[in-house]
Amino acid sequence: MQVGTFDAKNRLSSLLDMVEAGEEVTITRNGKPVARLVPVETRDIEGVRRAVEGLRAIRAQSRPGPESLKELVNEGRRY
Repeated sequence: MQVGTFDAKNRLSSLLDMVEAGEEVTITRNGKPVARLVPVETRDIEGVRRAVEGLRAIRAQSRPGPESLKELVNEGRRY
């Protein structure tokens, strides 16, 4: 669904009800899309899960390093 900025301002509560029910709403200004309202649960949680999995994969591939600030300082002195 698309709605102009003026209508979005006047109907925000009902638009949020629609988004909560799973619908996406695009807000336009002068006929051009400027914002999109989407349900939080369906988008953000899956994105966060993918990001965490990616970080875990990167961490598994990296070599272990110093665990404390003191170890970092001492390791830096070796070079």
